[in-house]
Amino acid sequence: MAENGEEKLIAVARHIAKTLGHTDTMTDDILQIFSNFDGRLREKLADDDSRGCAALDRTLKSLDRQISRYVSVEHPVWSDSADSIAFLEAVDQLISAIRDWTPMGNEKPVAACLDRAEDLLQQAMFRLEDEFKTLMERGAESFDLTRYKTRDSATADYSSDSEDADDDDDDDAEIPVAHPISNYDIIIDALPAGTIGDLHEIAKRMVAAGYGKECSHAYSTSRRDFLEESLARLCIQKLSIDEVQKMQWTELEDEIERWMKAVNVSVRILFPSERRLSDRIFLGLSAAADLSFMEVCRGSTTQLLNFADAIAIGSRAPERLFKVLDVYETLRDLLPEFELLFSDQYCLFLRNEALTIWKRLGESIKRIFMELENLIRRDPAKSPVPGGGLHPITRYVMNYLRAACRSRLTLEQVFEDTLSPSNDLDLSSSSSSPLAIQMVWIMELLESNLEAKSKIYRDSALSSIFMMNNSRYIVQKVKDSELGALLGDDWVRKHGAKVRQFHVNYKRSSWNKIQGVLKIDTSLPPNQAAKALKEKLKMFNTYFEETCRAQATWVVFDEQLREELRISVAGTLSPAYRNFIGRFYNVSESGKHADKHVRYTVEEVEARINELFQGNGGRK
Repeated sequence: MAENGEEKLIAVARHIAKTLGHTDTMTDDILQIFSNFDGRLREKLADDDSRGCAALDRTLKSLDRQISRYVSVEHPVWSDSADSIAFLEAVDQLISAIRDWTPMGNEKPVAACLDRAEDLLQQAMFRLEDEFKTLMERGAESFDLTRYKTRDSATADYSSDSEDADDDDDDDAEIPVAHPISNYDIIIDALPAGTIGDLHEIAKRMVAAGYGKECSHAYSTSRRDFLEESLARLCIQKLSIDEVQKMQWTELEDEIERWMKAVNVSVRILFPSERRLSDRIFLGLSAAADLSFMEVCRGSTTQLLNFADAIAIGSRAPERLFKVLDVYETLRDLLPEFELLFSDQYCLFLRNEALTIWKRLGESIKRIFMELENLIRRDPAKSPVPGGGLHPITRYVMNYLRAACRSRLTLEQVFEDTLSPSNDLDLSSSSSSPLAIQMVWIMELLESNLEAKSKIYRDSALSSIFMMNNSRYIVQKVKDSELGALLGDDWVRKHGAKVRQFHVNYKRSSWNKIQGVLKIDTSLPPNQAAKALKEKLKMFNTYFEETCRAQATWVVFDEQLREELRISVAGTLSPAYRNFIGRFYNVSESGKHADKHVRYTVEEVEARINELFQGNGGRK
């Protein structure tokens, strides 16, 4: 009975020591407490340790025989399900033995056994890693990676441009190009379900044995190749930032189009499919799953983001705006996907990098607008536009802004934090949004540039025609686009009034002199009046002919404005001329004598006016 009680006490002591023995001294302390009650207890425990170490030695020898057989075999262990099951069971026993005996590893006999166990475990892990790689490779080879499934199990082609592609191509033929994809609600099952299950079983053992990083590395090495091939199918080249910046713009435009398609397919289809696969293989092993997914996607993600970064830090030439906007909008629309996919501890830097580059693209767009401002400022006032027509800078800037404002919402987002470039801007006619402020500023720069150009015309009337043409064009482009909504009705009315003022200035500088000749002095006696009217008529003919001849090459590009101008000139001149001719006939000695001085009828004056502003030189 006493012996039975002693055995129980020893068992309790060993259990406590084994459970709490997490330090080098804790086990000895506990045993010392118990041994103080009876010296025989320590002797008994020592005997048991000896017997336990012998049992561990026998277990290791048995496991060594089993595991070594699978470690050294030349064919894949997973080619036979019975072998793979037996191998995993032996690994489980080895891991369990190491875990159970590690608390007493400070004892020399146990420590020696544990060293042998760790060596055997390492050999087993190396073999499991090889088996993992083999399963990944064979699974991918046996599975049709040129097919993918929508989430409702419909299939679609992801391989080549033609179903009739030549099957006899050389092995080193180019990778087939993927068809365009419009439906992103797709998953890619890259490995068969059975293979995924086998890989999961291996992953569990490797993580449990402390070889999780090695397992993740083996996994990511295989899957990276798949992603690289997928990008190649999407015609994406591996380009450094420096190589992108050295590309010709026309070539780069095509590359941007390919990048936009590829990044959408990658972030919406390829990366989520990889996330799903890593989660299935490393089910219940979240840290290993996250690490593996990051290592798989890091290279491809960095490649795609580096291209966007190269665009962001590239040339600020205004013509690049629209493609930069495309890149900006594409990345912006994908940020929620980046947030969803890359939010764990390992992938967070990829999400942050995407966000940083997106913001950098926004800054690039702002810099492009600054370059547009500089372009307007630098455009020289060298030679006048023939006929006072539309200046190329006006056409370029207005069509540029009109096209840019098709992306108004995006530009509002870009300029959201931008301050007004000048405190002197007239913002009463705009919404005062940052984008509206930017547009008003550019308009003012353009108007100032045009005013400087108008001063190189020697004829003030032609200067007014030039300003009227260009201002009218600006107003029409604003009214017929998003610019109108952005700048507001007040801005349109104000600049419409400027056009009318240029109209008035033209008439005043061009026709007032002729109008003055037609004024009649009714205080003169008939004989003096006839002589004065004859002189005035002679002057009218000279001035009118000179004016029509000079303005025959002038142009008013807008048909409505041209007609309004003709009506306005004729509407003022014709009544005055009709009244003048009537008075001249009344005071002349005879109608026949008067006719030789009247070179134009009222109708002929109106006809000459109606020939103006076409820029074709009028009458030969």
